[in-house]
Amino acid sequence: MNGREPTIEQKVEAVIFASEEAVTARLLLQVLDGGFDAGQLDAIVDKLNAGYEASGRSFRIVRIAEGYRFMTEPSFAPLLSKMVAPRVRRKLSQSVLEVLAVIAYRQPVSRSELLRIRGVSPDYAISRLLERGLIDVRGRARTVGKPLLYGTTVEFLDLFGLHSLQDLPKLREIKELVEDEEVREYLTSVNERSDQDSENKDEQNGTAGGVGTDQ
Repeated sequence: MNGREPTIEQKVEAVIFASEEAVTARLLLQVLDGGFDAGQLDAIVDKLNAGYEASGRSFRIVRIAEGYRFMTEPSFAPLLSKMVAPRVRRKLSQSVLEVLAVIAYRQPVSRSELLRIRGVSPDYAISRLLERGLIDVRGRARTVGKPLLYGTTVEFLDLFGLHSLQDLPKLREIKELVEDEEVREYLTSVNERSDQDSENKDEQNGTAGGVGTDQ
């Protein structure tokens, strides 16, 4: 940087680039110690994206999961998909995705409501969605038995490319999305990465434990 103070655009770019998840406006303002507001932040991101487009870059900063994140342009998807080696796939079934759609549009929603809407037990679907971090518990209903209430997470927004729940597509569009094989393949790849991360953590913990025992 030749000793010069980085510009606010460079600082915003650096923080978003360094994060593996969408960075919220609040976090950006905290990290950068203020000096501007959320409205100005949008203008800064627009300016950065204009620069990327003008220079022919393959990525943009997108507003997603109530924050900001670097993502490649959709036209590069076929190329990047070649980086993932074919493997045995563990899919989220269509029935699980349908439960996810109901939760997304009716949240917070209880197990009994899901059962009433779909007519079959949602227990397996709830378990899978909790495991994948796509839903979480939002509290308890003020009804007899005080059943748990479920809602979608930031991971859900991130996965479906949504900035907030207000960006949810119409019910007809979500039905088409659930039936889209490409979306299901993408969900599969996310599941596999989640599985691999868990396995890696388990191996690291096991290794750490072994070292401690030897000492």
